[in-house]
Amino acid sequence: MTTTRLTALAAALLLTAAASTVSAEAPKVLTAAVTTNFSTLDSWDAMDNLSRSVARPMYEGLFTFDRNLKPVPELAESYTVSKDGLVYEVKLREGVKFHDGTEFDAAAVQMNFERGMNPESKLSRRTFFKFVDKVEATGRYTVRFTLKTATAGFIQRLSNGTATMICPSLLKRATSKQVTAFEACGTGPYVLKSFTPQGELYAEKFPDYRVKGLPKFDAIRWVAVGENSTRAAMLQTGEAHFIAPVPSEQFRQLEKNEKLTLIAAPSIVTRFLSMNETKKPFDDVRVRQAINYAINRQALIKVAYNGFADPSTGYMPMQLEGAVDFGVWPYDPKKARELLAEAGYPNGFDTTLWAGYNDGKTQKTIQFLQQQLRAVGIRAETKALEAGQRSEIYSCKTPAESKHQLYLIGWTNSAAEPDWAMRPFLDSRSAPPALVNDAYYGNPKVDALFDQAIAETDVEKRVKLYQELQRIVHADTPWAPLVFEQVTAGTAKQLRNFFPMPDGSYKFYEAEWVEE
Repeated sequence: MTTTRLTALAAALLLTAAASTVSAEAPKVLTAAVTTNFSTLDSWDAMDNLSRSVARPMYEGLFTFDRNLKPVPELAESYTVSKDGLVYEVKLREGVKFHDGTEFDAAAVQMNFERGMNPESKLSRRTFFKFVDKVEATGRYTVRFTLKTATAGFIQRLSNGTATMICPSLLKRATSKQVTAFEACGTGPYVLKSFTPQGELYAEKFPDYRVKGLPKFDAIRWVAVGENSTRAAMLQTGEAHFIAPVPSEQFRQLEKNEKLTLIAAPSIVTRFLSMNETKKPFDDVRVRQAINYAINRQALIKVAYNGFADPSTGYMPMQLEGAVDFGVWPYDPKKARELLAEAGYPNGFDTTLWAGYNDGKTQKTIQFLQQQLRAVGIRAETKALEAGQRSEIYSCKTPAESKHQLYLIGWTNSAAEPDWAMRPFLDSRSAPPALVNDAYYGNPKVDALFDQAIAETDVEKRVKLYQELQRIVHADTPWAPLVFEQVTAGTAKQLRNFFPMPDGSYKFYEAEWVEE
C-alpha cells in the first residue's frame, strides 16, 4: 500500500515520484478522469483552472510554475527587467515548432498578446494583463513588454496558463471565439485529435516536440466524470490512470489498494462566506463578526470535507508572499449572540445563504452553515446555484441590482501572488461587473495599498504593504474565511510525474509508466 497523506507541500509532491500500476502492461494512452466538464480550449477565455489544464497538452506559455508555484521559463529562455519595473525584455527559445510546422518566434508572441488583450475580442481573461501597455517583437527571438505601471507579479501572471501561445495560422482563421474554443494548435507535447466540451479530449503525441524523449505516452485522454463512485471505480479497474479529485468519502478505502497511490496535499484554494455589505444587516461590522464567531470550522471540515481541508487563518494561504496568519477565528456562539444584540438584533434575523456551486460537498457545507447560524438566531434560506445563476451575480451593473446576501464561494489564485489572491475580491474597483468583489467591500486605504504594493519593486517593502492591507481587511471583516482545501488525486501505482498542483491545476508533461 502506498499512502501519501501529507502535511508539507514539498513532501507531498516529491512523493508522487514514488508512484507506481494497475495493469502489468504499460498503457499507450494515458487517461485522466476529472470531475467537471471543460468550457473551452482557449486559455485566454477559460475562467476555470480545469479548462486551462485540459488545454495544456497542446499549449505552452513563455513561463510556467514549478511544483512549488515558482515561475520557471517554458518557451522563454530568460528575461531582464528595467530598474523602474516597467520594461521586461524576454529572450525566446529558438527552434521551437508549432503543430502546423511553422516556427515559434517573437512575432507569434506579439500576435497572441495583441489578440488576447484586445477589448473587441471579448475574451474573458483579457483584463488579466490590463496593466500591459504594449508588446513588441524587437528581434526574431526577443520580445519587449512595456507596462503602464510597475506590476510585481507580472512573471507569475505569464506563468499561470492564461497566456499560452496559439499558432498564428489558427488565430488568422479565428473569426469568433468558437474557433479557438474547439480547435487547438500550439507548441505542446500533444496534438489535438478530438474535443467534446461535455465529455472528452483526446490528443496524440507531437513528434516534433521541443523536448526530446517527451511525451512518454502515445496519447492523452481527459474525460469528465462527475459521479464520484464512477470516477473511483475507473481508477480501481485501470480504465483511468489518474483521477482528481478523489471523492473524500472514498479516500480511506482507496488508499488500502496496493495498486494505487493516493495524494492529499495543501493547496491555495480558499473557501469563504462573503457578506454583501450593501444589504442590511451586513452593513454592520458587528453582524459580520458575529457570523464569524458562529461557525465551527473544525467541525465543518469533518462534516463537509472528511478532513481534507485546513481551517482558514486569514485572507491568503500561507504559501503566498506576505500572507498574514490571524489564527483560526474562534468558535464562540455566546459572543456571536452578544454582538448581534449590540447591533440591534437580539432575536436574530432572516436572510438568504447562496452557494456558488451545487456539488455534494457544497450542499453539505451550506446545510452545516445554516445549522450553525440558526443556533445564534440567524435564520437562513439556502440555495445552491447553477453555473448560469452564478454568472448573474457578477453581471450586476450596480450594487443596487445585487440580490445575494450571504454567499458561499471560493477562489483559486492561479497567479500564485498576493495581488491576484485578494484584489479581485477586496478592491472596491473589483465590484461586479468588473471582477468578483461580491461583498461590495470598499475601503479607500485598502485600494491605495493595493496600488502601492503592486508597483513596489522592493520585496520587503511590498510584503509589509500587503500585510498592512490584510490587517485593515481583517478589522473590517467582509468575509467569514472558512477553509483552505487540500488537493487530492489518485494514480495507478506505476504512473510517475503526474500530480495535482497547489492551485488545483495538474502537471503531466513528464508523466511516465515505470514497472517495478
